[in-house]
Amino acid sequence: MSQALTARKPATCTIGLLWHSLKHPNLGIDALTRAHISILSAAAARVGVLPHFILLGVWFESKAEPDLPNVEPGAFLKLRDVAKFRSGFAKALMRCDVVLDISEGDSFADIYGRERFMFQTGTKMAAALVFRKPLVLAPQTIGPFNQPWAAKAARLAMRMCKRVYARDAMSSAVLKTMGITGNVDEAIDVAFRLPFTRPAPRPPGSPIRVGFNVSGLLFHGGYTGNNELGMVLDYAALTRRLIADLSKRPGVEIWLVPHVLGSGGRDDDNSAIATIQAEFPSVHASPQFETSIEAKSFIAGLDLLVAGRMHACIAAFSAGVPVVPIAYSRKFNGLFGTLGYNWFVDGRATGTDAAEAFVLQAFDKRDTMKADIAKGLPLALDRLSAYEDYLTTFLRDAMGRRAAA
Repeated sequence: MSQALTARKPATCTIGLLWHSLKHPNLGIDALTRAHISILSAAAARVGVLPHFILLGVWFESKAEPDLPNVEPGAFLKLRDVAKFRSGFAKALMRCDVVLDISEGDSFADIYGRERFMFQTGTKMAAALVFRKPLVLAPQTIGPFNQPWAAKAARLAMRMCKRVYARDAMSSAVLKTMGITGNVDEAIDVAFRLPFTRPAPRPPGSPIRVGFNVSGLLFHGGYTGNNELGMVLDYAALTRRLIADLSKRPGVEIWLVPHVLGSGGRDDDNSAIATIQAEFPSVHASPQFETSIEAKSFIAGLDLLVAGRMHACIAAFSAGVPVVPIAYSRKFNGLFGTLGYNWFVDGRATGTDAAEAFVLQAFDKRDTMKADIAKGLPLALDRLSAYEDYLTTFLRDAMGRRAAA
């Protein structure tokens, strides 16, 4: 009998991906999901198993089928179904060997309202306590938990996890303050491992391509228009002024790049881009991306990006493109501070004039910014290599327990 006929097919490891989604209108969530699948697939290959992924816990009922062959959509999750043994969520969980929860990057907090916090926390407890699945919190922003009852519930959920990964030093400090120390580690945002295609080099003398990831959320003054994000600078005015400033420079080409698209609401980058294009007809708009990989591949061809969305910033940084993040929450400060990259504007502490001057200075110091990225990027990739090492052990142990059962 031939070796091909006697070779055993590798076992399949079913991995539940809680609070992940492909083809999400927010390409940051798409980036987290695709990058995490890439890392987990590498870990599974090291164990010698075939991964099969079930997406769990999206906020909306997406009609887009996953475009990866080993990924299936889980049931659309409703809060009332979290702990029901006959719900679609429960049936999907029961099929899983392990569960990894990424909380959409920064949603494990009480700042988004009671219902969303209960949804986030309840799914974690259901996976670990009700259905007894080995649960890891993937690298993410932890907190804040401002309400005592929320901090207590979050603490209980995290103590049920096999491992809790912060994605920055500020989140690690939150964990320490909460007394969560025995099962914690610090990595970095998994989107630094998002695959992409690097564009062909442009000929010498080509225009300097400056991209603006115009955040609809910031441009429209937050979700309500009442500046609930606490911005000191006027983001819409800053964007207009910078485009006007840089358009006057010789050989500069301005590109507008969305990263949250299709919602049509205040959070939609495309609506802000349409406004800017009407005011500045000479600027260019990028293609409409279907995936975060397409967006990152486009961003990789820029010479500078000014970005209001964190995962657009990560796409640029991890592709070696100088980027100026416009920070609206501590997740920016924590992430880029962890990498020793100080080329960001804290929009909650910096005025419009100072921010404008800073970005124009950054334009003139793009080579320095590139050098700083070259120092920080290996740190990010080393942290994700260590995370992959842990996942390899985690999957190997899970498969060992399954074989022994």
